[in-house]
Amino acid sequence: MFKKILIANRGEIACRVIKTARKMGIQTVAVYSDADRNALHVSMADEAIHIGPPAAAESYIVIDKIMDAIKQSGAEAVHPGYGFLSENPRFAEALKAANVAFIGPPVGAIEAMGDKITSKKLASEAGVSTVPGHMALIEDAEEAVKISRDIGYPVMIKASAGGGGKGMRIAWNDEDSRDGFQSSKNEAASSFGDDRIFIEKFVTQPRHIEIQVLGDSHGNCIYLGERECSIQRRNQKVIEEAPSPFLDEKTRKAMGEQAVALSKAVNYTSAGTVEFIVDGEKKFYFLEMNTRLQVEHPVTELITDIDLVEQMIRVAAGEKLAIKQSDVKLNGWAIESRLYAEDPYRNFLPSIGRLTRYRPPQEGRHGDTIIRNDTGVYEGGEISMYYDPMIAKLCSWGKDRSAAIEAMRGALDRFEVEGIGHNLPFLSAVMDHPRFASGNITTAFIEEEYPDGFSGAPTSDDDGKKLAACAAVMNMIAQLRRTRISGAMTNHKRRVGKAWTVFLSGQAFELTMKPKNEGAKIKFSDGTKMKVLTDWRPGTQLLTATVDGAAIAVKVKANASGYEMRYRGATHQAQIMSPRVAKLNGHMLEKVPADTSRLLLCPMPGLIVSINVSVGDEVQEGQALATVEAMKMENILRAERKSTVAKINAGQGDSLAVDDVIMEFE
Repeated sequence: MFKKILIANRGEIACRVIKTARKMGIQTVAVYSDADRNALHVSMADEAIHIGPPAAAESYIVIDKIMDAIKQSGAEAVHPGYGFLSENPRFAEALKAANVAFIGPPVGAIEAMGDKITSKKLASEAGVSTVPGHMALIEDAEEAVKISRDIGYPVMIKASAGGGGKGMRIAWNDEDSRDGFQSSKNEAASSFGDDRIFIEKFVTQPRHIEIQVLGDSHGNCIYLGERECSIQRRNQKVIEEAPSPFLDEKTRKAMGEQAVALSKAVNYTSAGTVEFIVDGEKKFYFLEMNTRLQVEHPVTELITDIDLVEQMIRVAAGEKLAIKQSDVKLNGWAIESRLYAEDPYRNFLPSIGRLTRYRPPQEGRHGDTIIRNDTGVYEGGEISMYYDPMIAKLCSWGKDRSAAIEAMRGALDRFEVEGIGHNLPFLSAVMDHPRFASGNITTAFIEEEYPDGFSGAPTSDDDGKKLAACAAVMNMIAQLRRTRISGAMTNHKRRVGKAWTVFLSGQAFELTMKPKNEGAKIKFSDGTKMKVLTDWRPGTQLLTATVDGAAIAVKVKANASGYEMRYRGATHQAQIMSPRVAKLNGHMLEKVPADTSRLLLCPMPGLIVSINVSVGDEVQEGQALATVEAMKMENILRAERKSTVAKINAGQGDSLAVDDVIMEFE
């Protein structure tokens, strides 16, 4: 077994590999860029080596720098994680030439299956059903348009060396095809150092289901069930689960055996994933093979109790698989929610900054459920613009799908993140969505259920009353504390009013309350009664309480007249007022927001890739105005209406903050 391995990656996956290596008694070496000097994976590893500037193209994907770090550290093997160099055959060749073990598949398998164009040709030759498409290289945007027309819209434009949603665009017409080709090509070059593009038919109403395979160098290969990855946004997975709520045992077996046959055809070893598109009749089509560890591997580990990283290390060390296909049992259900540094209220645009508060829910077994959080950040750390916006992968396990969903709901409610925009409210909303709960999901779920973007989840009347009651109790506790501090009266409870009006996102709840030990009894004006018990104290940003005996967790932040409360995908402004103040408040004028209709504002912190118009140009609705790159993704900003460009305030290469003015219109 190896004594020391180097992790050629960063963030949560580097931390994940370090944990297993430590469990196996193997020393670890981290590599880091200038931006990651204080990163969590650096402090977790036994040693760390600096490899260059923040941009991945100047650090993490520069083979010579990684090879130099290996030489400095004396590492015997390298785990590539996912992304970066994980599917780069030149890197695997360089390791082989240096007599350093690659904790991944052999070069031939990477070349055959890691390249999506080659893999589709091989799959087709092997009799595997594949999605129709054009597998040859495409030279320019006009050729992309011609090919797209021949295949028939809609089509998917994809980077040959891509993954993680990078370098992928759906084109519904010629204009989409032109724009998508160039953006995909740019993203592919930036993220993978390979700008080759191919095009295939986009299957509407599909499910994205993948099979986890595991092989050794002694001819053994097995599959470890499937993962449902249909909840996606911009072709990037957001929520995954294992097993799939759609497959039956017959289809699972057929997909698994096909995945193994394909793996054996290229002498595949290590962990890998064969991805399929599955239609409503359970017909499946080979999509691609990822010759690496997948981001969503934890859900497979939770239902099989198999450490995939450990198996990868053992296979790379020459060991035989100790697991046979008959040993693989799927136990319970697991769900993974990807926590991203992006603002769901601003069309999921990336967010950067300092994590002023980062408190994940407690990991481990909680009764009949398990919570796991794979992360690469810490409170006080920085989320930069240079890398993928994923902060953590929160996972839950339960005896069945309903139990796993309920465990995830509670864990999301208890996850505290401050300082940046994040998608926790959106993840909570999906968990509570009836369509998700039913398992009736496709890759179009997000665009179908949130066609106008995400503005918060609806709150039921019952939940609204619960939150209003909790807000009133917090206000009571805060007031009681103030009376104790003043010492003006011995019976301080008499100084706290009993009647209150709680305004919760525009709705008024009139109530009276009677203080009790660790809480209060609440009576609403419509006669509803509730009993709230809590040990919450002023300044605490997570309220944990019971309302009529049922547990509730609410993220809270004090403001001038009450609290901001986040619960189950909705964020509410709760104002607590005495009846007299509430009456007077009704006479207050509403503040009118500033008019920004004549400005193009930068929607996220990022780099201007291009400005597509000039001063004096008349632009049409939908016309591309500028392209902004953030966290390895290009975003095209388009005109909302017909107008004339009056002034341009930014140029190519400029680094902008949120709401910086890019251009002005007449």
